[in-house]
Amino acid sequence: MTTVPVRRPLARLLGDLLLPRLTAVALWAWVAFNLALVAWVGLQSLKSSGEVWLHPFALPDSPAWENYDSAWQAGQFSIAALNSVVLTALGAFLIVAIAAPAAYALSRSSRRIAGPITGFFAVGLSIPLQTMAIPIVVAKLSVYTFMEDWVTGWWDNRITLLVFEVVLSLPFAVFVLTGYFRSLPREVEEAAELDGAGPLTAFVRVIAPLARPGLTTVLVLNVIGLWNSTLLVLLITPLPEERTLPAALLNLYSTMQYSSDWGGLFAGIVILIYPMVILYIWLGRRVVEGMTAGIGK
Repeated sequence: MTTVPVRRPLARLLGDLLLPRLTAVALWAWVAFNLALVAWVGLQSLKSSGEVWLHPFALPDSPAWENYDSAWQAGQFSIAALNSVVLTALGAFLIVAIAAPAAYALSRSSRRIAGPITGFFAVGLSIPLQTMAIPIVVAKLSVYTFMEDWVTGWWDNRITLLVFEVVLSLPFAVFVLTGYFRSLPREVEEAAELDGAGPLTAFVRVIAPLARPGLTTVLVLNVIGLWNSTLLVLLITPLPEERTLPAALLNLYSTMQYSSDWGGLFAGIVILIYPMVILYIWLGRRVVEGMTAGIGK
């Protein structure tokens, strides 16, 4: 005769009640820590260098707004900010414009090769950028020499940077959107076909509007990724006027540590990270909805 294990109620208590609650508490504690850290950086940017060291957790006696002007001038943030905005906007647009049709075709294809191709995109997510550093530099130099000597007579490394950023971001975008498109019912396409719409028209007028949460997710995550891209910028753009804000911030750090203008350095950090923090707070719920919509499809 079998007996019911005595430990089952205890296991149920731990698994169904304590563990989920402890996980939620840990996650909220992590969120609170990160928000406090962001706020602390903002406070430090309004202090003098002496206050940063002597009173790191106190409010500033008098807000030193001139730290932002100092950081902007010392870090050459004008051209760097323009580069960041242009490259991020163009890169995110191109990524979505290329990945959306590709993911839609893979999600609706009945051919056997569609599954392996989607798997190859997933494999692309596992390749660290650091392992491709030398090939990227070699390719950059080859493209620059070829375009300058044989095609246009000039070349801008920012174009090469844009191409690499788009190409390296496509695996994630295609993989996420493929799952999202699979979650959409096929009936809407069939109804569009009955109305005389071709595949392209159905995609643009029917599927794309329905997939707006998924497209928004990919767009926002790529905007954040492109804005914060540093290693690729350092590998491809050797000139200061070609670099973006993260690379300019590194240059600012090397300058400020000798002048001991720590308030200006924190101001530079705020200029870099606060736009993306505000963007994610604004669209964070849509990002989560788009990421979870295709699960299980």
